[in-house]
Amino acid sequence: MSEDSKVRGRRAVGRGRSRRKAPERRKGVRVAAWTVAGVVLLGGAGLGYFYVKFNGNLKTVDIDQALGKDRPANIDNGSMDILVLGSDSRGGANGEYGEDDGGSARSDTAMIVHLYEGHQRASVVSIPRDTMAPRPACAVGKGKTNPGSARSQFNEAYTIGGAACAVKTVETMSGIRMDHYLEVDFTGFKKIIDNLGGVQLTTTKPIKDKDSHLDLQPGPHKLNGEQALGLVRTRKSVGDGTDLGRIQLQQAFIKALIKQVKGIGVFDNPKKLLDLADSATKALTTDKALGDVKSLMGFAQGLQGIDSEDMHMITLPVVYDPRDKDRVVPLAKESKMVWDALLADQPIPAEATEKSTGDKSVAGSIVQ
Repeated sequence: MSEDSKVRGRRAVGRGRSRRKAPERRKGVRVAAWTVAGVVLLGGAGLGYFYVKFNGNLKTVDIDQALGKDRPANIDNGSMDILVLGSDSRGGANGEYGEDDGGSARSDTAMIVHLYEGHQRASVVSIPRDTMAPRPACAVGKGKTNPGSARSQFNEAYTIGGAACAVKTVETMSGIRMDHYLEVDFTGFKKIIDNLGGVQLTTTKPIKDKDSHLDLQPGPHKLNGEQALGLVRTRKSVGDGTDLGRIQLQQAFIKALIKQVKGIGVFDNPKKLLDLADSATKALTTDKALGDVKSLMGFAQGLQGIDSEDMHMITLPVVYDPRDKDRVVPLAKESKMVWDALLADQPIPAEATEKSTGDKSVAGSIVQ
């Protein structure tokens, strides 16, 4: 075990997290897990076929096997931490969003979701994809290892070593063990929104972005999947035009989405529910523990008590990188405040974000 892991383990002493067989929880673009819960809640012997079908849809990654024992310690305070990624693969159906770069992918969106004890409240920490930070050594194939880097762009971890390297990088940054992993790709996200019947929201300013194919005037809108994807990918035409502004736009969209999902009535429409569950399970890649409908259902049921107002969403405390103004670097003291608070299952203190360049853009106020 590395010296880093020993330190992280010591910080977690007395808070080891047990692996209870109570329902596992969590996700983002989190709609996907909610819908699978509804499939199970429908009940009935006739759903046997759908269980098999939806189980077959799910893609899984065995994070525990990939990372072994060189990880932060589990903690047993009733909390849960989940790494949620939006995949930026340019292959296949996602190719319309840019040229294929040979099949590689990037983590376009990264969020750590911390569920507090009782799972009635959550804190969400968005990690800017352009964050410059150490990347640990990661396995990149049978018998092959990337040696890591003292300074690397955060989203390169996923490109280099996939989900396991992304998780290991987050755990190295935070000292917090990720209990679960959830990933949604571009095409899957669009289909989920379309099967929901679109997302109703209001924009307070015009948004016109040729890169994300979005053109919205101020006022109420019902966005289809293509438009919703364009919104969460928009950067240059909102706020300060950086990834930090886009993160705030994504967070505002997620809150609007949660409000709608909780009141949309899909449980009263079996066909709509099944179509939604089909697209959701096809869109998801999960860790092995959530890689079947029953486990994912239990996880989703544990989220149903969380409303948008119960979620505290921040960006990792960062400032622009003095060496490259197109990148950001974490504020060491303030980032530690964030990670220490989550390790102790405590609210993130307001002072952790006071000096951060993140969360300062007006982009988050554009969506209501």
